[in-house]
Amino acid sequence: MDLRIKQLLDIASFSKEEIEEFLNLAENLKEILYRPIPKVPTLRGKLIVHLFYEPSTRTRFSFEKAAKTLSADTLTFTGKGTSIEKGETLLDTIKNLEAIGANLFVIRHPMAGAPHFIAKYSKVPVVNAGDGTHEHPTQALLDLLTVKEKLNTLSDLKVAIIGDIKHSRVAHSDILAFQKMGSNVYVAGPAQLLPDPKEEDYYKISKNGFKVCYKLEEALRDADVIITLRIQKERHEEVLIPSFLEYHEFFGLKPKHLELIKDKAILMHPGPINWGVELAYEMEKYPFQVILDQVENGVAIRMAVLLKLLTNEKGYESFN
Repeated sequence: MDLRIKQLLDIASFSKEEIEEFLNLAENLKEILYRPIPKVPTLRGKLIVHLFYEPSTRTRFSFEKAAKTLSADTLTFTGKGTSIEKGETLLDTIKNLEAIGANLFVIRHPMAGAPHFIAKYSKVPVVNAGDGTHEHPTQALLDLLTVKEKLNTLSDLKVAIIGDIKHSRVAHSDILAFQKMGSNVYVAGPAQLLPDPKEEDYYKISKNGFKVCYKLEEALRDADVIITLRIQKERHEEVLIPSFLEYHEFFGLKPKHLELIKDKAILMHPGPINWGVELAYEMEKYPFQVILDQVENGVAIRMAVLLKLLTNEKGYESFN
């Protein structure tokens, strides 16, 4: 990886080797989280500003945990109670936060491209924590790390992603990430929630397959990894599904589907989960459900990202 890298804006611009470097660093850093005192001084004196213009639990708090584990100072900006309510622009907000000493921005924004806009004008590193329906790169990295831990490989897998593919930034990043690592991706969901035909070519980035399935069973058959997604109702300009009940009937993952997938296939979900919609309640007890492992790996991945962008560390020697 180019050690001069300044930001993490999307998966599309990263190579397989660059992704592997983030994963390897996160694997090493994860050990810190199990120490009696899970803290190292590596980023002491650095100020990380979290700009969250949308609600978040897992992403926001795992970034905060990652920063504090590395001894960085943090500020969290949500827009409420700030000058945004008086009309301050995003660019002016960034300039003001830089003036008080920000060393890195983590931003979640409802508008696709907002992190790229900030990166264009910012003097400090920028991390995309989710922008509109575009991408969510650190979610893809933590998903890769989870699969690598559980299946010991990221290549030649069949990855089934089920749900609102069209509006999901997680899906967009995951599709690209798994293909870059050498796996095949099958997506399934209601037709109106699948990629437009003109978008499908964007995902065919390698010799590895990308297939759009209109039946859940086709995507699930012989799958190694199943990723179910939340319906992104807040991003729909109109009503696109008749009801959650109908969605669950045709595309909700149920115990009866287990006979289609491989014996040790893993089940993932980026959260928040709508039990009884994308997942039947019984699936919570599925032995290879790794949803909380994803949450834990989110901290390790975000530690790796912060460390990489702020120190250019490549090894693990300085963390002991």
